[in-house]
Amino acid sequence: MAQLITILNGPNLNLLGQRQQEIYGDESLDSVSKSCEEIAISLGLKSEMMQTNHEGALIDMVQAARQTSAGIIINPGALTHTSVALLDALHTFEGPVLEVHISNIHKRESFRHYSYVSLRADGVIAGFGVQGYVLAMRRMGELLV
Repeated sequence: MAQLITILNGPNLNLLGQRQQEIYGDESLDSVSKSCEEIAISLGLKSEMMQTNHEGALIDMVQAARQTSAGIIINPGALTHTSVALLDALHTFEGPVLEVHISNIHKRESFRHYSYVSLRADGVIAGFGVQGYVLAMRRMGELLV
């Protein structure tokens, strides 16, 4: 049975392709999910993408992944810079965690330069647009060999 990679997305990523296209591009989250699924299959993996606008729900998703998933790819959105609770949840996950940001957070407002999630992440991909998810999926395949 193929190992499951859970791809988690935080607040406002449900509007991907609709908001601030100059920063986030015009591709929808559904389109990104399909691309990740295709890459996962080519690597002998399965992927499941989820999104929530609520911090507690994202934490619940991380906790559920402890029982079902070999790895987590996470784009926590603005929770990246604020959520110690999310960091604590990620610390309970034993598999690899890869952090993805569509924009280069280091070229944006100074409050976006710090990531709590990076304290747990095994790798960070930022500034490659939605292709960052595909890169993360490929890396996850390498980590799980």
